Amino acid sequence: MNNAVQTAVIGVTGYAGAELARLLLRHPRLKGTPPVFAGRLDARDAERGGVPLAEIHPELVDSKGSGNLRHQPFSWELLTDRDVQTLFLATPHEQSRQWVPEALKRGMRVIDLSGAWRLNEAANRSIYAFEDEGSAQSLKIQDEAVYGMPELHRADIAQARLVANPGCYATSVILALRPLVAGGLVDVEAGIVVDSKSGVSGAGKAPTSKTHFMYAADNLSAYGVFGHRHMGELLEQIDLPGDAIVFTPHLLPIPRGILSTIYVRFKKPQTREELMHTYKTFFAHSPMVRLHENGLPQILHVARTSYADIGFQLSSDGRRAVIVSCLDNLLKGAASQAVQNFNVMHGWNEQEGLE
Repeated sequence: MNNAVQTAVIGVTGYAGAELARLLLRHPRLKGTPPVFAGRLDARDAERGGVPLAEIHPELVDSKGSGNLRHQPFSWELLTDRDVQTLFLATPHEQSRQWVPEALKRGMRVIDLSGAWRLNEAANRSIYAFEDEGSAQSLKIQDEAVYGMPELHRADIAQARLVANPGCYATSVILALRPLVAGGLVDVEAGIVVDSKSGVSGAGKAPTSKTHFMYAADNLSAYGVFGHRHMGELLEQIDLPGDAIVFTPHLLPIPRGILSTIYVRFKKPQTREELMHTYKTFFAHSPMVRLHENGLPQILHVARTSYADIGFQLSSDGRRAVIVSCLDNLLKGAASQAVQNFNVMHGWNEQEGLE
């Protein structure tokens, strides 16, 4: 196993990019091989050769020299000269659509944190209105992309050139539902209701009127009803028809974390032991999923960790369940899931650098 994989992070200035930098700088397999940090800079910053990482994220400065690293002007020549082997893109969707083809052409493996390559079905991708939708090149790349959830696609991720990191909401819901639906337990025709709530960082770093402190503080609001872009991921990865699930996201007045409350009906009565056995069997080799034997998980349990926590309560007749799934949207919902995929791609234990 090669310990000196050269990585690069494009988009380190964002919330997920900062977490990605933190994890990679401390990754035990990457000692002495810090990532290349690059992106689009204004003329002044480009002229001075980039921006010191210490100016962007002072919290990442350590005694091992990270304060000397710089966020440099992006160029393919820079990445080639530094012999980048794995490229992390924490970039907007359209930017990833433009850069992934070139990265693959140059022999790099890519882990894309955007939604650019997550969806296999054109009908589901339509919500993004990609400019290159339907082109021969985009369809070829989409066919090669692997949905980056190790708990579902570990073997394919290990061989992939392009891994499409899942969405944060989608991760919380898919992990909770896939074992039950795949096991044939859920009465899909009865419908599934998903009520998800996320901290403000899930909306990204760029301020908007809806994420401004004066709007978000002391408030709770629903949005994206019947039209959220993560819906396609739920349908494709859980294998559900479009009318089987109602997914409603909400904005919580907290910095980070997701809590999804999921309501299902079963085809026949279940016991707690039977449901727990289904989950334990499905996640037997998934170290980043924690099952709650008793009680329900909370955001407090997962904030600033790389785990997804799942718990449930059964109705007295065993026909219905309320499932609660929690994770940190910037970590298991973004950066640490990307590093988990990185580990799998290189044949390492997938929890390395995450615990």
